[in-house]
Amino acid sequence: MVNNVGEVSAALAAQRYLADDGLATAIFLALSLHRPLLLEGEAGVGKTEVARVLADWTGAELVRLPCYEGIDVSQAVYEWDYARQLLHLRTLEASHSAIVEDELYSERFLIARPLLRAISSTEAVPPVLLIDEIDRADDEFEAFLLEVLADYSITVPELGTFRATNPPVVILTSNRTRDVHDALKRRCLYHWIEHPDLVRELAILRLRAPEVPEALARQVAAAVETLRSLELYKPPGVAETIDWARALAALGREVLDPVTAASTLGSVVKYREDQERVLGHGLDRLVAAGEGSGALAVEGSSDG
Repeated sequence: MVNNVGEVSAALAAQRYLADDGLATAIFLALSLHRPLLLEGEAGVGKTEVARVLADWTGAELVRLPCYEGIDVSQAVYEWDYARQLLHLRTLEASHSAIVEDELYSERFLIARPLLRAISSTEAVPPVLLIDEIDRADDEFEAFLLEVLADYSITVPELGTFRATNPPVVILTSNRTRDVHDALKRRCLYHWIEHPDLVRELAILRLRAPEVPEALARQVAAAVETLRSLELYKPPGVAETIDWARALAALGREVLDPVTAASTLGSVVKYREDQERVLGHGLDRLVAAGEGSGALAVEGSSDG
């Protein structure tokens, strides 16, 4: 149990995740009201990381369900271990023992997939169920998921209904490749995660990549902010910012220059078309923007 939003922010920060007030509030409400939390945003803004951090913070098991087109019950909920069932039958036949069909459909031969594992958990701390990239699944699976989240129960026809005694913490993520249905959104709390602003991204760099020189970290954070303004196909996420800063530090750089920016651009911009757009914009201008905005980041950080 958490008492306020400040506790959530502090706990996340202790796990090296810097959340803004909006995200910390959404997580607090999800925990307090026992509601699923749907996180949307561009790829790389830290949606999936929220679930991992919550699991580390609470000491819970992280149960991850990656979604994709065509996902069905056998991948998401459960399936029967047919190989073991067949082996069991052959053993009974070899020993001339009676075959009882109900034995074949017991929990002994049940393979629990992520949804059933999360629902049927008996741990004192409920698991964190991460339903990742729900926008990649089809409409039928989304409708099924809505039923599961309505009462945290799953029916296995051969065994009966599994109902959560302590419902899992549920985090759904979406990159918005398609709109999630309104019915599922109504079932969930919702938060859109933006790319961090310059000051917060610099704070993230200081926390996650402390080996990066201060001046270089300021330049990288500011340069990435400029990159995101260039209407790239895939704007760099926080992970790319950290990768770029670490790559530059590994090369022994203390400041960003156009030549090094060109040779390390693949650390932060991952599509050829985007790299051409950045080169067309001019690496001199990119570095200059980093130098100018970096000073503002220092002022903003000290004011805060």
